[in-house]
Amino acid sequence: MVHIVGWGHTKFGKLTEMDLEALITAAGGEALTHAGVAPKDVDGIWVGHFNGGMVGDGFPSSLALSIHPDLRFTPATRVENACASGAAAIFAARNAIEAGRCKIALVIGAEKMTHLPTAEVAKGLGHAAYQAEEAGMSFPQVFAGFARAYFDKWGDHSQALAEIAAKNHLNAMDNPLAQLHKPLPVEFCAEVSEKNPMVADPLKVTDCSLVSDGAAALVLVSDDVAATMPRAVRLRAAEQVNDLLPMSRRDLTAFEGPRRAIGQALEVAGLGLADLDLAEVHDCFTIAELMIYEAMGLAEPGQGARLLTDGTVRRGGVLPVNLSGGLKAKGHPVGATGVSMHVLVARQLAGEAEAMQLPGASKGLVFNMGGSGVASYASVLEGVR
Repeated sequence: MVHIVGWGHTKFGKLTEMDLEALITAAGGEALTHAGVAPKDVDGIWVGHFNGGMVGDGFPSSLALSIHPDLRFTPATRVENACASGAAAIFAARNAIEAGRCKIALVIGAEKMTHLPTAEVAKGLGHAAYQAEEAGMSFPQVFAGFARAYFDKWGDHSQALAEIAAKNHLNAMDNPLAQLHKPLPVEFCAEVSEKNPMVADPLKVTDCSLVSDGAAALVLVSDDVAATMPRAVRLRAAEQVNDLLPMSRRDLTAFEGPRRAIGQALEVAGLGLADLDLAEVHDCFTIAELMIYEAMGLAEPGQGARLLTDGTVRRGGVLPVNLSGGLKAKGHPVGATGVSMHVLVARQLAGEAEAMQLPGASKGLVFNMGGSGVASYASVLEGVR
């Protein structure tokens, strides 16, 4: 199996002093230092980066070589799969290690977004939608479509969405890397107001993830290399599922692709939900987190809200979700998100999560999603030491 042995992570937010290259080199250099891996020993580099026209760097893979002169001539590849570009880069590196093509891989996810007006960011992200039918739709509009379909079938769940937003903002208070350190009362998240306007009915500002700059990185190694390292988190399973791109050809009340990916990952890992200690999932919008609860099998369809009421997904619950603050409060620099999720779960399982630490955590789930539930990547991580 493949192991995570080191990581790096910039703060997420409006990082005006850092361009894309600076983000990539900061996170990548920190990961190599943390792992204690010499740059000359890296066999390959994978960079997760969506872009969508948000920056002019359409060919960023070799920017990672600026981390250290010894990385010159190291194979480097950019990987893109919408908001799951980070996880896609991890899976590509894992595949290379499992195929015997390399022993030490550096994976970096990065995105630069905040220099653009919101409308330009929305336009860039909109390239991940089905252009024949969905061109011109923003992703808040896309996920508002999921929310309306869900509400039409199962009733108005605006209160549950507000609970998710408030939960993740509270969790982010313990994450110094998070973009927002501001607790939001459930009452504020539940009401339309001047400070919390409707973005795309029924989604308000508090239901939407953030526009962010940031980067995260991992060092992945083969079994024999991991045996020599001071820390190791095993990538026990990593499964990908892609669904049809057009929303019109899918049931918007069910995340069928996410359900398959998560189910397959648990099956390959030989584990059930009861074996997991925590999960980091793709809450690009609060409706997505609610539907992911059900895709995970934590609740029956239409019953995800009860997990907030009974505390299952909160800190101290049976399966805490998004202890980092999630995309909602930690931030969502698109290409970095999947890598960040793996970093933060690995930190928990290695006992290095500091204020976020969940005592005794040994196994965790990561679910990173691209587009409107189209590209689904599910990983099961296990702490070794």
